[in-house]
Amino acid sequence: MVMLDRTPPPFFRQGPSALTRLTFFAALALFLMVADTRFKITQPVRAVMATVLQPVERILWAPVDVWQTGGEYLKGLQAALASESQARRELSEQAARSAGVEQLKHENARLRALLELRPGLTVRSQASEVLYDAPDPYSRKVIIDRGAQHGVQIAAPVINEAGVLGQVTRVYPYTAEVTLLTDKEAAIPVLNNRTQARSAAFGNSSGAGLELRFMAGNADVQVGDILSTSGVDGVYPAGLPVAKVVTIDRRVDAGFARIALAPLAQPDSVRHVLVLEPVGLQMPAKPETAPAEPAKPARKGSRK
Repeated sequence: MVMLDRTPPPFFRQGPSALTRLTFFAALALFLMVADTRFKITQPVRAVMATVLQPVERILWAPVDVWQTGGEYLKGLQAALASESQARRELSEQAARSAGVEQLKHENARLRALLELRPGLTVRSQASEVLYDAPDPYSRKVIIDRGAQHGVQIAAPVINEAGVLGQVTRVYPYTAEVTLLTDKEAAIPVLNNRTQARSAAFGNSSGAGLELRFMAGNADVQVGDILSTSGVDGVYPAGLPVAKVVTIDRRVDAGFARIALAPLAQPDSVRHVLVLEPVGLQMPAKPETAPAEPAKPARKGSRK
């Protein structure tokens, strides 16, 4: 005969009551807290657990650390790029200001030289500024900002602090055209400061310099001689620097020497100039000769 097991299954087994278990575990927790406070019994256990869990903690913290570090890196990179861009802008502005200051410095030096030059001139003059080059590509001419309304006249000499630049060839109401000495059609009488010999300088066909023409092959001219205006043409005042002798080609088979000159006033870098009044306008007028009286007819009966 089979005996039936009447014991309840484990699911329905009942142990201590809930209140009993609550009281037990509360007392155990209180005991452990007091023991830990008084006797430090859980400190070794806590240290062992911290040591064991440290690698796990570092592994779990790695994604958070990477996220924070990457965010700080990107912020730092953006700040560095912004600082670099700002520094480049400031550097460009400083370079522009520095170039402007340097240009103003050179311009101021030239203006001072012009102001120091004016008292030494014996003719009337007025300051002017070069506006632009003439549109003709086959000539060497510039346009200045003074014209007939300012008293500029045809053939007026134009100089700067270094020497003679050219001569006014056309006058408009508020501007004027200046033909430079390096123009192929320009000519100016000059005087060798060393030998006091007069000659004439002409612009060459290249438009980059001048040359002395019709000088004998044995003429007393040396490299480095300074040529100035002679003042015999009634246009340029005497003593203004014009050019310097740079090369001399004394050809045996030719009657004249080929002498190249370099203008002392560089027209490509000039901006401020002085326009002089032609010397001939300030010279006293020539006295008019009285007309000859007609001869009186001889009287009749007069002895011859």
